Amino acid sequence: MPAWNPNLRSKTSIRTTETRYFVDPSIATASLGIGPDDLLNDLNTFGLFFETLCVRDLRVFAQALDGEVFHYRDSSGLECDSVVHLRNGSYGLVEIKLGGDKLIEEGAATLKSLAKKIDTTRMKEPSFLMVLTGTTSYAYRREDGIYVVPIGCLKD
Repeated sequence: MPAWNPNLRSKTSIRTTETRYFVDPSIATASLGIGPDDLLNDLNTFGLFFETLCVRDLRVFAQALDGEVFHYRDSSGLECDSVVHLRNGSYGLVEIKLGGDKLIEEGAATLKSLAKKIDTTRMKEPSFLMVLTGTTSYAYRREDGIYVVPIGCLKD
């Protein structure tokens, strides 16, 4: 997945190295010989596989809208898991978290930090900020405008 290079207010260096994902995360789990119980006992590894699954789905849905998915990482350590960018210049920032209030808050904080860095005099504001999760039962919009969406709701 290529790196996203927005117009930023700061002079932070953008990391331009591409990120690589399996087309299907089950390839990695099969090659490692791990199953569902192994993943439930190691939530950090499970989170990596979940991110791969989400990126795959985001790419499929973005391509259907004639868009692309990028990642963002800068020299200050700020990262955004996915940036969905459409041909008309609109884009959304997405943080991927398995779930839980603490992780959702961390994802929201990252999204707000990146959104503040974008120079909106030179490019549009993000159309949406979203924390994509695996454990919430329904999608909702927080008071700060950030969407919290379970992966199963993307198809709808």
